[in-house]
Amino acid sequence: MSKSARAFWMTCPGTGEIRTVELPDPGPGEVLVRTLHSGVSRGTETLVFQGRVPESQWSTMRAPFQEGDFPAPVKYGYLNVGVVEAGVPDLVGKTVFCLFPHQTRYVVPATAVTVLPDGVPADRAVLTGTVETAVNAVWDAHPQLGDRITVVGGGMVGLSVAAVLAGFPGADVQLVDTDTSREAIATSLAIGFATPGRAREDRDLVIHASATQAGLARSLELLRPEGTVVELSWHGDRQVAIPLGEHFHSRRLTIRSSQVGGIRPDRRRDYADRLKLALNLLQDSRFEALISGRSSFEDLPKTLPRLADGSLPALCHVIDYPGGN
Repeated sequence: MSKSARAFWMTCPGTGEIRTVELPDPGPGEVLVRTLHSGVSRGTETLVFQGRVPESQWSTMRAPFQEGDFPAPVKYGYLNVGVVEAGVPDLVGKTVFCLFPHQTRYVVPATAVTVLPDGVPADRAVLTGTVETAVNAVWDAHPQLGDRITVVGGGMVGLSVAAVLAGFPGADVQLVDTDTSREAIATSLAIGFATPGRAREDRDLVIHASATQAGLARSLELLRPEGTVVELSWHGDRQVAIPLGEHFHSRRLTIRSSQVGGIRPDRRRDYADRLKLALNLLQDSRFEALISGRSSFEDLPKTLPRLADGSLPALCHVIDYPGGN
């Protein structure tokens, strides 16, 4: 017997609506989840909403439970926290994280959900996917004890990286952003802050997450000889010029890509290990600083356009569902 749920669909670039969908009862090895909260960042999801996924990346950029195809209509999202209402008995009543789009209820394999550890509130847990991206970036950056590390770009991803690195032994971590309001968040994370013109130089590592050409150029300028920029930004369909003249070769600088879809082989960890690590890190209440606003699921067709065009400033914007806590 099927039951109804409601889901947010991007109907065409820049426009979305809430649709009624039918759900089956959970079968063997499946769970029915009632969503408490989902999350929207100003990064990948707003690029998808604007129809800015290059055709060459349509396959790569598919979300685990996406329906439809790019550019639209498409049901897209990957930051979902809910409570298991039926299915595998050991999971019933548990609060879980799942890489599922914005939808009031859904049925997925039990292997697709991860139980939240004690000490992680349900609304903070929407950050799990982004903190997982940050963990992957730190693995790719391979920092050493006492490194001088700069994170350029204080958005949701950049601040998640900075928060993870804040606990790295002996590290000097500085956040760089043109928005001086990010200084208060950096202070709450116990790291330094500077605008681009005042950023410390001679850095061992720079992690770039501003998604701007100017940010990448400044990242290279901040490095010491033999230093590395880890490029974490995804620019969608935008062409980006990289300044490979001047001191790039004479200082033997490196630009390394980082993308959450792949884990360094030498880490000897799988995706489940990485996800559990991200959830454990979220027991730290400092991550609360990354939640910058919230609105109701019913308002999502009006909220997402404002997040995409910047008229609603946000880091992680939490979507609250009926009956959520």
